[in-house]
Amino acid sequence: MSLSRAVSSRAPSTRPLVVSSDEELVDDLLRLLAAAGAEAELATGGPALRRAHRNAPLVLVGADALGGAALRSLPRRPGVVVVTAGELPAAEWASAVELGAERVAVLPDDESWLLARSSAAVRSPVERGWLVAVGGSCGGAGASTVATAVALAAAPGVLLVDGDPWGGGLDLLLGAERADGLRWPDLTGLRGRVAGDALLAALPEVRGVHVLASSREAPGPVPDEALSAVIEAARSVGCPVVVDVSRVGPPEGAAALADADLAVLVVPGRLRAATAARLLVDQHGSPWSAAHLVVGRVPGGLGREEVAHVVGRPVVAVLPHDRSAVPRSERGEPPAVAARSPLGGVARRILTEVRAGAAQRAGAGVR
Repeated sequence: MSLSRAVSSRAPSTRPLVVSSDEELVDDLLRLLAAAGAEAELATGGPALRRAHRNAPLVLVGADALGGAALRSLPRRPGVVVVTAGELPAAEWASAVELGAERVAVLPDDESWLLARSSAAVRSPVERGWLVAVGGSCGGAGASTVATAVALAAAPGVLLVDGDPWGGGLDLLLGAERADGLRWPDLTGLRGRVAGDALLAALPEVRGVHVLASSREAPGPVPDEALSAVIEAARSVGCPVVVDVSRVGPPEGAAALADADLAVLVVPGRLRAATAARLLVDQHGSPWSAAHLVVGRVPGGLGREEVAHVVGRPVVAVLPHDRSAVPRSERGEPPAVAARSPLGGVARRILTEVRAGAAQRAGAGVR
């Protein structure tokens, strides 16, 4: 086998690099990459290795190549996976760590993971989905309803995530409590990279909204690692995400708030609720410090400007009292988000804000 072999005429920047002289392992990797819709470039030294290592979307390094001087001389880069047909000895593990490998994939056990990782690496670039986190300054503020309305207004192709394990399940607000699909107890063990398309296909879907709800039978905390994995999986395939973090205390929702394009705090127009919101915003290191407010109108209560003054944050929308909201919820009907409905108007103002912010960040080259 030659030291350098191009397996296709496609531009190198779209082709994963395979670094190995183990013919059996190379054949396995070429077969796996073909299943992922990718064509590989094979190189073990010289200018071909340096060029491909710099440009490839993914680098698969066979265990046999770990000790090679040519590979060790290259700069570290992301997207390197060491592949082996058996457990690595300690010395080769050390070489993999020195190389900066994100994972050691052992075949055949890790074949499905490697297939998903390869597919993601060569997928045509998509615009990253935005993330909105919605919380309430106090219990009963209506954050879950606002989050659900935003998701419905953004549909189709949006993910609504329940970040409150003790809230009874967001699927109830969508009338999806009997819909087939995974819920939080099934996914709390997720960590790291997850295939977004597979995740979305496994969740209940109602009116164009994929929903990951908490359980009424076995409620429990949602680990930050699992929440981050779900959010990143959806956003990486271009799916916008709305997370309901109705209970603002840690740990639920911390990961979503830290990475949100827009954090929305729903504040009823009462002095105590506005004061509670101010405490959240002013707390040292608070993820709510940059939140925008939705003010819930209360008869005889504080107005928009008064709440903004107390909390010290801008108001993105005012939510008028909606007499139909509670009866619809009790009948298992999703919130009304028609253009002239109270919730529809609020949801569209939030969407305008987050899309404008996302466009501005994209124009500035901020991810």
